[in-house]
Amino acid sequence: MVGSVAARVLIIANRTAATAALLEAVHARARQGPATFHLVVPATPHGLHRLVDPDAAGQEEASRNLEAALPQLGAAAGSEVTGWVGDASPLAAITDAIHDAGFDEIIVSTLPTRLSRWTRMDLPRQARDLGLPVTHVEPDAVDACVVEPESGRLVLQAQ
Repeated sequence: MVGSVAARVLIIANRTAATAALLEAVHARARQGPATFHLVVPATPHGLHRLVDPDAAGQEEASRNLEAALPQLGAAAGSEVTGWVGDASPLAAITDAIHDAGFDEIIVSTLPTRLSRWTRMDLPRQARDLGLPVTHVEPDAVDACVVEPESGRLVLQAQ
């Protein structure tokens, strides 16, 4: 980086958007030098909604995750963090963000490896293939996960 030009850092996360591991990664990146951060939360549909209504399903949950994470990420970054809900495909959400706003780095935050669909689809490598530096962050412990009583889904709790 030259002078005070801030690096533009894209954060891609969903259920892990406010976890301690991601907050620490953002804080560490902010300490390295001037940076602005933007969070994209893919609107990932679950269950049959992936087939029945893939375009609309997942929007509400993604919006809630985004709104809950932005203030915490801003505190970790030491400045305001912007964000939006992105495409259901995390790779499409990344490429859309890069084309729409341009970024210099990417932070990919996934669930723990054994639970992560994004890790199974090798999203960190796919993001690296776009030609930008990528940091892969995953929570340290699965004990941060609980089962939602209503849906039976595994949910990562913000720490």
